Amino acid sequence: MSNDNAVLARNTKNAPQHPLASQTVAFSHYNNFSAQLPIDPTSGQLVAGGIKEQANQCFKNINAIMDSIDHVMSDIVRITVFVKHITDIDAVDEVYASFFTHYQPSRTVVAVDALPMGALVQIEALVSNGEGTIPNAPQAGDLIKLTNHTSNAPSSSLSTQTVSFSHYNNLSAQLPIDPKTGRVVAGCVKKQTRQCLKNIKAILESIDVPLDDIVKINIFLKDLSKIDAVNKVYTTFFPDSGIARTVGYVPARTVVAVKDLPMGADVQIEAVVSHGDGTPPQAIEDRHGLIIEANNTEKAPKCPFSTQTVAFSHYNNLSAQLPIDPKTNAVVSGGIKEQTGQCLENIKAIIESVDHVLADVVKVNIFVKNIEDMDAVDEVYAKFFSDGVPARRVVGVSELPKDVLIQIDTIVGNAEGTPPIV
Repeated sequence: MSNDNAVLARNTKNAPQHPLASQTVAFSHYNNFSAQLPIDPTSGQLVAGGIKEQANQCFKNINAIMDSIDHVMSDIVRITVFVKHITDIDAVDEVYASFFTHYQPSRTVVAVDALPMGALVQIEALVSNGEGTIPNAPQAGDLIKLTNHTSNAPSSSLSTQTVSFSHYNNLSAQLPIDPKTGRVVAGCVKKQTRQCLKNIKAILESIDVPLDDIVKINIFLKDLSKIDAVNKVYTTFFPDSGIARTVGYVPARTVVAVKDLPMGADVQIEAVVSHGDGTPPQAIEDRHGLIIEANNTEKAPKCPFSTQTVAFSHYNNLSAQLPIDPKTNAVVSGGIKEQTGQCLENIKAIIESVDHVLADVVKVNIFVKNIEDMDAVDEVYAKFFSDGVPARRVVGVSELPKDVLIQIDTIVGNAEGTPPIV
């Protein structure tokens, strides 16, 4: 790993701590926060009250972590809100608006089947890190966030369509809303998927970025049995360009079954996109030549709709890994411990295939079918991440692809960045 960047994990006593997760892990120009539960850091218990009190505590915890690393709430580029009940969103939004009075990050909202400790809400933040993490040397301290809205995609008073910082555009998750009517399009999941992707494409066109600059796609789907229909539409958008078709490029991808989505939608799609020129001001020699690097290895399962890992600038974005043995292409036998181990072995194999190690992981996202399995998951997890360095998110879902018990995806540092075209 390069000496120019370091994975920097930090914790403060003013926010809840977990032995297997750091509150924030910085690498290059981003701080990756662990998802915050409505836990009072003094008592270690959920706060008393209902959804408003819990949402407020989540944001207080995020704010405390921000303060501890000398950042402010307006440095947040993306917020992800997980709720148990979609009907609670209005109450969450009332609290949300009190924390973001002038600037709104990009945002994703989903209802899931279960959250740790029986919480009603869990909130996650992705935060800029303007100075980077190069030891003892300032790095691009004058980088700024760029926000953008276009009338060709749905807009919300509580979120920005896209927020770019350094080499990434972070898009708000797109619902299947027709921007002309402000309503969810009528019809089946195919029509809704197409509208989501049309909205993403419109946002990218508004900032002069092609669809094939997407490095990671997250699909939130109410009925996982409809993924084949989603995929039929998906393949009409990816690959998008002649160059991408020549090399067969598709982004990394995660598919999540959710309990509900805003406005009664059946599907919602989130995109993380490269931003090749960085955000100004930035030295010319640092602005050009970065390329997207996609990689697959035979030592991990392959999927025709995703690339195992897509690197751009200082991050590798991995597709969600199922507990599939790449030698047999079948789900491993056994229970949650065996499945967790296989997911993490697949992640390890992918990371090593791009000359990185598990110590380069900055964020882990865990989706489990039974939230009660987390003690068993953690027992295995600790063998791979004994020092608890990655930030982490845990969500309970009703269903996972191939009827597995667990799915895990990760974000990994890419110390040297991606090389220029030679």
